[in-house]
Amino acid sequence: MAVALDLKGMSTTEKLRLMEDLWQDLSAKEEELASPSWHGEVLTERERLTDSGEEKFISWEAAKKQLRDELP
Repeated sequence: MAVALDLKGMSTTEKLRLMEDLWQDLSAKEEELASPSWHGEVLTERERLTDSGEEKFISWEAAKKQLRDELP
């Protein structure tokens, strides 16, 4: 099933909401989605950066709130 969206005509807020809706739908599926092979390397590097204090990461919920607060 092909769906055509006018992405150029959508606002940033609309695009972010669409992405969030897609992610919620994918997350609700009972089938397991396999992580790509590079994902483990990224997680290891993120853990190293966090443990060393070089970087601080926030939760997805906090990131979404921060984005919503910044958008008009």
